[in-house]
Amino acid sequence: ASNTEIIFAIGAGDRLVGRDDYSDYPDDAVDVKSIGSLYPHVNAEVVIALEPNLVLAAGITNPEDVAALAELGLTVYTTSAASTLDEIYADILAIGTLVGENSGAQVVAKDMKARVQAVEELTQNVSVRPSVFYEIDATDPYKPWTSGPGSFIDLLITTAGGANVGASSAEAYWQISVEELVHQDPQIIILGSSKYSGQTPEMVSERAGWSQIAAVTAGNVHAFDDDLVSRPGPRLVEGLEALARIIHPEMFE
Repeated sequence: ASNTEIIFAIGAGDRLVGRDDYSDYPDDAVDVKSIGSLYPHVNAEVVIALEPNLVLAAGITNPEDVAALAELGLTVYTTSAASTLDEIYADILAIGTLVGENSGAQVVAKDMKARVQAVEELTQNVSVRPSVFYEIDATDPYKPWTSGPGSFIDLLITTAGGANVGASSAEAYWQISVEELVHQDPQIIILGSSKYSGQTPEMVSERAGWSQIAAVTAGNVHAFDDDLVSRPGPRLVEGLEALARIIHPEMFE
C-alpha cells in the first residue's frame, strides 16, 4: 500500500499495472488490477501475467516471495523496513529514480520535510506534553492493541508534542490491559481502530471500566484514520499534522 501511494504521489500512477488488495489510495489506485492478498504468499502467476518491468516490494513483504519473483526473471526492488522518516524519504527518492520520476520524488520528499519541520517548530518546546493512548485494534476492548517504541505511531505522537502511554512497554506493538490503561490515565485517546473495526468515542465510553479514564471523562476521544500513521509513505506527514491538531489544538487556533 505504501509503495502504491508513493507511485501516485510522484506522478507515475498511470504506469502502475498491479496492486494488492490493501492498496486503496488514492481513488485511482482502486481501478488498477489487484493481485489479491499478499498473505500467506504473493500470487506469482498473476504478477507474471501483468508483464511488469519492475516489481516493488515493501520491507514487510515475505522475503521468500521476493526471492521467488526474482527467480522467475522479474526485476524486484524492495523498499526499506522503514522506522524513521529519513528512511521514507530515501525510499521515495529511490523509487523516483527507478521509474524515471526523479523530479516528482524530490518534490514529494521536500514537501514532506518542510511540513514535518513546521510541526517540529511548533511542538519542540511545548511546556506540557499530554498523555496519549493510541488504539490500533479493539477486537478485545479490554485488552486493546497499541504502539510502543520503534513504531511510527510512537514517533509521530512524540513529534506532535504528546507523550505516548504505549511507550511504557519495550514492544513496538502490544496489548494493554484496562487496569494498566486506568493506571496510565491518558488525557487523550485516539482511535486508529475506527476505520476498520468501527470503534467510536461513544462505544469507548460504554466499555466497562473506561469511564474513569481522564480522556473519556473530558470527552477527549477521537476517531482517526489509521492509514495515515501505519503506511510508511507520503501521507505520514498528514498523520503527523492531524495528531498535532488533536494533541495541541491551541497551536492551530
